[in-house]
Amino acid sequence: MIKNDATILNIKHEVLYEVAKLAFAGELEEKKEELPFQMIPGPKARFRCCIYKEREIIRQRIRLAEGKAPNGKQSDNIVQIIDAACEDCPISRFTVTDNCQKCMSRACQQSCKFHAIEMGRERAHIDPALCKECGKCAQACPYNAIADLIRPCKRSCPVDAIQMDLETGIAYIDESKCINCGQCIHRCPFGAISSRSFIVDVIRAIRDGRRVVAMLAPSAEGQFGKDITMDSWRTALKKVGFADMIEVGLGGDMTAASEAEEWAEAYRKGEKKTTSCCPAFVNMIRQFYPELAGNISTTVSPMCGVSRLVKARDPQAVTVFIGPCVAKKHESQFSGLEGNADYALTFGETRVMMRARGVELEPEPVSTQQASVFGKRFGNNGGVAKAVLRCMEEMGENTDSIRVQECNGAADCKKALLLLKLNRLPADFIEGMACEGGCVGGPSSHLPVQAFRKERDSQIAQADGRGVHENLSHYEMESFSMHG
Repeated sequence: MIKNDATILNIKHEVLYEVAKLAFAGELEEKKEELPFQMIPGPKARFRCCIYKEREIIRQRIRLAEGKAPNGKQSDNIVQIIDAACEDCPISRFTVTDNCQKCMSRACQQSCKFHAIEMGRERAHIDPALCKECGKCAQACPYNAIADLIRPCKRSCPVDAIQMDLETGIAYIDESKCINCGQCIHRCPFGAISSRSFIVDVIRAIRDGRRVVAMLAPSAEGQFGKDITMDSWRTALKKVGFADMIEVGLGGDMTAASEAEEWAEAYRKGEKKTTSCCPAFVNMIRQFYPELAGNISTTVSPMCGVSRLVKARDPQAVTVFIGPCVAKKHESQFSGLEGNADYALTFGETRVMMRARGVELEPEPVSTQQASVFGKRFGNNGGVAKAVLRCMEEMGENTDSIRVQECNGAADCKKALLLLKLNRLPADFIEGMACEGGCVGGPSSHLPVQAFRKERDSQIAQADGRGVHENLSHYEMESFSMHG
């Protein structure tokens, strides 16, 4: 049962928890239809207009937990709209408020080039069918009577992929534009946007006795307390049923070393390159700047690198990335890269699996180090560039004159890519991070970046000063390729 004080995250995690419990018990198929009634017993609604709508939302969230589109339609998009949860937000971006005095100057009407404003009996009216959302009317109104009521989900989307159905008022995602960054998910105050989950697939692989290896993002360090270390995660994940856990910071070292070779060659040729580790950034290039696709580094992401290492040792292993990134789900399912991660889970989804098995993260001292400090910092904005430049220096390259444009968030990425498209980018290379702060600021982070910066710095400070190539010398790098 969902409690009266249920928040959006509580509802989401409660559904995932119930699904995970049934999946671990092998009872999901036979009992999932009962879940909406168990979680919303009625007779009174708790957070919506009626119990029937609440139960439909639960049904759609169960489908998401199974990795399916909530409305039953065929869709490859990871980010999805839960139709039943989408409320009737104002469709018109600009709306005339009660402040309107129906003044004689009619500045709003005079400023509109599209004849979208009419004078009603008491105040002005904007015809949404004619309005082009230019904002000139709001700027012209002397009473500030025209409000910009853009939906929060639409406002958060960096590529304008969220649209509105004019008849129903329900939002939908233009999948030809969506880069699956997930920024919109936590912006919707009604919890109407979520991502497909692959917890059921991962649990089934564990139940089937397959060797399932977790790959934990470097952004995990510090997010769950100063004493929750990589070793804490490894112990907990093994209790859940994973065979092992490997730090994706090691993959950061792999990617940095490979990209260093690419950058050095490109610099000598006078060519400009972009990083390839952020899947939302790569999606942005391929969908909005296709002419720049050749500038993307051919080096695979840290997630893919670690997955290939694991599968080079055991071709039958199932690899599962765990981190704060929603776009990694899209990369694992649709990148087409051989040997990439089979599945990607968020921190929240993984902790739901722990809860379903009665497992908690417990303090544990640092006893293993699989990545250099540079690989561990890969999840921070600027961390990729610093790691690649460090590798170039280890290779004997002079990096003094190399300029890197570090893009902190999608808006920065768009500016840099536009300059590159116009041949006006002053930098030699672009580090693209779609999330502000880097991966540590991902949409499924456990805490805001500022809240755990001190703990993160403290944990990483315990690592030794090994170099990137020095660290990689302990692994079988010749057994697989780091290129797509």
